[in-house]
Amino acid sequence: MTEDTEAMIWSSLPVPAILIDENERIGDLNPAAEGFLNNSAKWLRGQPIWDRLAVDAPLEESLARARQHGTPLFVNDVDVGTGSRPPLVCNLQIAPLQGKPGWMVMLISPRELAGRMTQSHSVKSAAKSAIGMAEMLAHEIKNPLAGITGAAQLLSMSLPKEDLEFTDLIVAETRRIVKLLEQVEQFGNLSAPESKPVNIHDVLDRARRSALLGFGAHMKIVEDYDPSLPMALGDPDQLLQVVLNLLKNASQAADPIRGGTIRLHTFYEHSFRLRRADGTGQSLPLQVEVIDDGPGLPDDIRGDIFDPFVSGRENGTGLGLALVSKIISDHGGWISVDSVPGRTVFRMSLPRAKGITEETQ
Repeated sequence: MTEDTEAMIWSSLPVPAILIDENERIGDLNPAAEGFLNNSAKWLRGQPIWDRLAVDAPLEESLARARQHGTPLFVNDVDVGTGSRPPLVCNLQIAPLQGKPGWMVMLISPRELAGRMTQSHSVKSAAKSAIGMAEMLAHEIKNPLAGITGAAQLLSMSLPKEDLEFTDLIVAETRRIVKLLEQVEQFGNLSAPESKPVNIHDVLDRARRSALLGFGAHMKIVEDYDPSLPMALGDPDQLLQVVLNLLKNASQAADPIRGGTIRLHTFYEHSFRLRRADGTGQSLPLQVEVIDDGPGLPDDIRGDIFDPFVSGRENGTGLGLALVSKIISDHGGWISVDSVPGRTVFRMSLPRAKGITEETQ
């Protein structure tokens, strides 16, 4: 392919395309990107990319990781603003640029505003309706299940030993269903967090001890803490539920015989901010990672893993990680996942407790 042909293709791309150099500056952009940013390529070249684009997601670290490993990065349904127009919901595709180490090419695919509003509203409404229906059914089903369990237990008192396995099966299965229904009710009835200063290491230790005594008994859980980490702002009980759900998720993904290793890693990242499309941001410096060496998330659900009723396990409810996402969102925090076979990292970014300023750290 000749240089003229490459230039023709670059200029003809129907979506904004931007080259990002190793210093996070705009190396080049196509005409569609000039229109999207409402400035000429001559003026924009050399400008810091994140000064020209406001993305409602913390992309910097994910981009650095993609650059380091030479892998593509896909970010769907995020608000992208430019300062000269209202934010649009876009899909971002970022990939290494062949022949230029450290350079990345980013394609921005704005979605039609009307279509976006309709789809976003319908998706949220569908999820809300599904959860509401599930809550109602859970409440209605639990009562007859209690009657079935009691009847099976009474029946077992008059049966010979060789027939008890049938009533035991009825009791066990009805209890399992009740447990699933309670998870549905828990998701729908979660109250607002009662935020206060929290030692996140205390929360992690409580979760670790609970896991090792129960569902994670076959796992090795390693502590990798930053001892100087300041207090987080949050609800300790809800944050404990988050960590327990993540530990359970990792434990269930591991081999039930050989087990695996989970690493609890904490650190402070002063510069971590959740950037919003309106140009504002929130500081989320406390980082908590739950890292496991399991098989990784299935490709077909990786992008939807925090949505309700999405599960990678047979008979899974798909509510554990949805609950995690809801709690972290209610705390004003951010949760992300990076998963490949042999290494899955769930990372929570939390606000710092008030009363200790950044300057006195």
